[in-house]
Amino acid sequence: MHAAVVVFPGSNCDRDLAVAFERAGAKVSMVWHKDTAMPEGVDIIGVPGGFSFGDYLRCGAIAANSPICRSVVSHAERGGYVLGVCNGFQILTETGLLPGVLLRNAGLKYICKPVDLKVETRDSAFTAAYATGSTMTVPIAHHDGNYFADDETLARLKGEDRVAFRYAENPNGSRDDIAGILSENRRVLGMMPHPERMAEQAHGGTDGAAMFTGLVDQLATA
Repeated sequence: MHAAVVVFPGSNCDRDLAVAFERAGAKVSMVWHKDTAMPEGVDIIGVPGGFSFGDYLRCGAIAANSPICRSVVSHAERGGYVLGVCNGFQILTETGLLPGVLLRNAGLKYICKPVDLKVETRDSAFTAAYATGSTMTVPIAHHDGNYFADDETLARLKGEDRVAFRYAENPNGSRDDIAGILSENRRVLGMMPHPERMAEQAHGGTDGAAMFTGLVDQLATA
């Protein structure tokens, strides 16, 4: 599997994401935000966490208009896979690839701690390696992770089984405890918690590793 990890000014989880993909057996290419095309043969694009462009305007708004994001959108529209983590989730909502927005945390404070997530569906390449209803522990690190969508959008997400993860205890005010959602074709995942920061034992746990090994296994046999 060939993964591309996009790098923006202010990204700080791009190498973590690349290492998680590599440890799972993927080839990884790092792609600069001013590039206009993805490398040949890319199967999945990783949009990492951090503070792209210093979170000016709205988190992810400037990054979503970078040249490379046109290729991210095109890749997704062709049926390619995209994983957006934290700031990457914010960027994916700003591009319109995922519905809703990420608002300032309800407590108006930056939060950085491990949280428990409930796996809501295994009907995606991202979650297939987990059991529905199981719990995984991964860290969060965000100031604007409060997921908001209107009632109609929430009903559609739930009705189409597109809520990938929910917080066991809501840390930021996200509606319906949502921590991660899938696109209509289930090939784009945005999530605020950081599975790449819990993908090897040296980080304190491996609950996030199954996402990356599961992706490689699913896409290698597709």
